[in-house]
Amino acid sequence: MDDARTPPDLPSWATWWQRPFPDANTLLLHGRRPALVDSGFVGHAAETADWADARARARSGGRPVELVVNTHWHSDHVGGNALLQARGAAVAAGAPEAAALARRDPGCCSAEYLDQPVPAYSVDLALDDGQSLRLGDADWQIVRTPGHTPGHLALWQPEERLLVVGDALSDYDVGWVNLALDGPEAAGTALASLKRIADLDPRVVLPSHGPVPADPAAALAAAQRRAQRLVDDPDGAVWYGARRILAFALMIRGGLPSAEAEPYLLARAWLTDAARLLRRTPEVLADELVTGMVRSGALALRDGRLYAAAEHAPVPPETLRVPYPRDWT
Repeated sequence: MDDARTPPDLPSWATWWQRPFPDANTLLLHGRRPALVDSGFVGHAAETADWADARARARSGGRPVELVVNTHWHSDHVGGNALLQARGAAVAAGAPEAAALARRDPGCCSAEYLDQPVPAYSVDLALDDGQSLRLGDADWQIVRTPGHTPGHLALWQPEERLLVVGDALSDYDVGWVNLALDGPEAAGTALASLKRIADLDPRVVLPSHGPVPADPAAALAAAQRRAQRLVDDPDGAVWYGARRILAFALMIRGGLPSAEAEPYLLARAWLTDAARLLRRTPEVLADELVTGMVRSGALALRDGRLYAAAEHAPVPPETLRVPYPRDWT
């Protein structure tokens, strides 16, 4: 894990760590206020915190990470928050998510809904659209980009024209949208957010998953075309989200016995919602989802066990044993 992971077109005060699922990519900003953008999945929280603190101290005059900024609150972005907060870092997040976390809403992080564990943390700084925030030695602007989640945000550094986009897009995809929780307009909201950040004309786009796009303008244009398809085909948007959620569940659990797949899915609120939107019974959707993903190669069946086919890092099972937000103190 050395600084060679950082793309050559980033300034010297930024270190980029491209990570496989289930972690989001991580950006470390050096200077008088060392800051980390997104903290990965709980299963690798110690690895994230140790990496960030060691490099921050080495390049920021001995200072550890002082601030963690979350693009949004999904488990692969906030899993290291609690540990870094215990070490003295503050946490900043979009205002809607900060408010929900402050009142300990049971729906925080969609953790229980998605069955994705998140250790309890709090938000010290709520971020609003247009706000300026000092990270490292540079000033960044907060750009609200709802769609993937209502509180999703991007970070814009105008002098270097760097844009941290979270899950709004990657070089190969766009973030899934939850039409059940966030309403039928969520896909249109995501598309509007993409158009807004494309107007910034960034020199470098830093996504939460996958590599840094070689051509930012082309990546943003492709993302808008993909998002338009989610707007035009709501059923397709629901299927897209369901596939992503199931694949992630298998990644963090090291797969699942095939005989347990249907009971697991039928216990999930997200599958029940998807079945309603797709005008199916949950049992029919569970079967179609698994069968279709195996057929497409998105899931692999080996020795009676289902696995996610995409590259991902293993997760120690004991790290998943954290309470849902409804039980956070």
